[in-house]
Amino acid sequence: MKQLIIINGPNLNLLGKREPEVYGHQTFEDYFEVLKLKFPKVSITYFQSNIEGEIIGKLQEVGFSYDGVILNAAAYTHTSVGIGDAVKAITTPVVEVHISNTHSREDFRHHSYIAANAKGVILGFGLQSYDLAIQSFI
Repeated sequence: MKQLIIINGPNLNLLGKREPEVYGHQTFEDYFEVLKLKFPKVSITYFQSNIEGEIIGKLQEVGFSYDGVILNAAAYTHTSVGIGDAVKAITTPVVEVHISNTHSREDFRHHSYIAANAKGVILGFGLQSYDLAIQSFI
């Protein structure tokens, strides 16, 4: 059985409340339950933090033993050299995920410190971006 982890960054704990016209009305916790039902042959865990260092710590913790990381670093994608370096340092493949199409948003969101060291990048498909990332590991 594949062991995957979804790591979500800042403000994604507000899904369902935050800008529903961009992010929808569903909480990530509710969607996570749907994902587990959709992919019963995959062990999926979930971690969310608004703190950059905690995200780096979690990447280091799972980055040599899991089969895959699905990382939505949110705003840290565009600002955190540290998270980018952590992705580069680990051996577990990472798929960078975004709910919105970051290229249709502000210019500063067009650059990712993660993408160069990720297995791939999926963005703009809403919460289904996570489904696509899981499928990439199966």
